[in-house]
Amino acid sequence: MVQINKDDVIVPLDVPKSKREIYIQNYMEITRGSGRLMLFAGDQKVEHLNDDFYGEGVPEDDADPEHLFRIASQAKIGVFATQLGLIARYGMDYGDVPYLVKVNSKTNLVETTQADPFSNLWYDVDQVVEFKENSGFNILGVGYTIYLGSEFEAEMLVQAAQVIYDAHQHGMLSVLWIYPRGEAVKDEKDPHLIAGATGVGACLGTDFVKVNYPKKEGAKSAEIFKEAIKAAGRTKVVCAGGTSDEAEAFLKKLYDQIHISGAQGNATGRNIHQKPLDEAVRMCNAVYAITVENASVEDALKIYKGK
Repeated sequence: MVQINKDDVIVPLDVPKSKREIYIQNYMEITRGSGRLMLFAGDQKVEHLNDDFYGEGVPEDDADPEHLFRIASQAKIGVFATQLGLIARYGMDYGDVPYLVKVNSKTNLVETTQADPFSNLWYDVDQVVEFKENSGFNILGVGYTIYLGSEFEAEMLVQAAQVIYDAHQHGMLSVLWIYPRGEAVKDEKDPHLIAGATGVGACLGTDFVKVNYPKKEGAKSAEIFKEAIKAAGRTKVVCAGGTSDEAEAFLKKLYDQIHISGAQGNATGRNIHQKPLDEAVRMCNAVYAITVENASVEDALKIYKGK
């Protein structure tokens, strides 16, 4: 079990003194006292439309948006990230879930060959805080996506900077999704470019930055990912889960990201929710075990298999 105490939490200086304790409490809760983030990603119903939730190889459970909430409620997680609208529709039945509100989103209908991506702000942080206060929900932070290399990156960078600053003003955490994408980007998985993305996250002051796992011919991803971890400095790096993979291979990859690369968690969606509820909960618990409880791949597999 990885454990930190409150004194280990580095509070950013843009957090007001009056909100420092709230920030520390939120940080300890979102990382479950481990310093690592296990983020259950449920924002894909916009990002990928229904592609991830219906079709060959996807269980019937996943067609219903409530499947995400059932998993988040029954499994061990650090935080469940999704849009405010879904929380408003289902949260009254899932008040025990820790939430992170994704404040911008876009669909995948417009290909990058047609136009560079731009994910505009849906809600500002003050609206999220108002919703939190009115609902009484346990909202620990906010998330925002940036597409570096897009012709619209300047607008997204400005919005992200404001979201992070405003979140910290309320003692909330921030997670950035940063993906190099657009006509100017030749290789989205280039390790040097992904390191540039985590460095941008650090300069924006985010608490966590989510990026894709790098790939380079002839190189081990766990080794070349180290550059991105170093570039982020005190901002912690978590890796996107990506498309569904075989359970053992996926858990091994997560383990390597943490123990070889130095990542401080993961953001996993499809590898969890594209399973029937019972199996999804077990997979979620296995991911949590590696991330927060420092379990081995073998022990995590036992959890997944229900042993």
